[in-house]
Amino acid sequence: MPHDVVDAHHHLWVRSRTPQDWIDPGTMAAIDADFTPADLPAAEHGMSATVVVQSASRWAETDELLAIAASGEGRAARIAGVVGWADLSDPAVGDRVAALRAGPGGGALVGVRTQVQAEQDPGYLDRDDVRRGIAAVCGPGTGSPGLVFDLVLRQDQVAAAARLADALPDVAFTLDHLGKPRLDRTSDLVEWKRDLTALAARPNVTAKVSGLVTEARWDDWQIGDLRPAVDHALETFGPDRLMFGSDWPVCLLAGGYDAWLEAARALLGGLGPHDAEAVWGGTARRVYRLGGGPA
Repeated sequence: MPHDVVDAHHHLWVRSRTPQDWIDPGTMAAIDADFTPADLPAAEHGMSATVVVQSASRWAETDELLAIAASGEGRAARIAGVVGWADLSDPAVGDRVAALRAGPGGGALVGVRTQVQAEQDPGYLDRDDVRRGIAAVCGPGTGSPGLVFDLVLRQDQVAAAARLADALPDVAFTLDHLGKPRLDRTSDLVEWKRDLTALAARPNVTAKVSGLVTEARWDDWQIGDLRPAVDHALETFGPDRLMFGSDWPVCLLAGGYDAWLEAARALLGGLGPHDAEAVWGGTARRVYRLGGGPA
């Protein structure tokens, strides 16, 4: 594993301030708790930088994450970037995000996302208001140039993401969790592979090798269950357009940080030095504009 490793996808939350309504206490007890920068295991695993990603659809959470990134606690946890939330239907969303970027800790804002995976409208990413919102936040000539739009999607929404990338060629998109392919050994990957191939053909899209263990059997996944997805992503995107992410603490549902890191090392172990440097840190630093590696 290279010296400079970036964890491009993790979360933090204190539920009294930002409730996590999506957590089922019965089936998701392992993450039905608060997670602060002091709990983040990235530094002890050799990460030189991390990117914290929104988990609650609230402006207040983004404010809090930016404040954390600017704090001593955030610096100790090596938080170099924040992917916040944006209400794409708000006509003033561009001004709102620009104000975040100009405010306290705003320099850490490197991207935004919304919970596309929760949308039931199959045409959500084709909607004019959604595309206008993304362009207003991440497009050229906005008050927040250079921000990435993170795509957190269900597998059946990946095809629509390709149309979105075509419609907004000047926006940089990053696909979270490789589009969440179903890896439970009961589903084939034919449609996901087809749609990921189409999305990867769009040069303004990168993707995260993250979140895969929770798309497999939480208590019984094996590295072989994940390999077809990672191999296809390497084939279609190439290492220079892929980045590693832990999806901590969500990965605690399926073994935790150690287990996923060990699996990722095995899945990416065949890469040469240049390609390994890209996936483990270089792509994230370039796409999110995180600056150079450790001194």
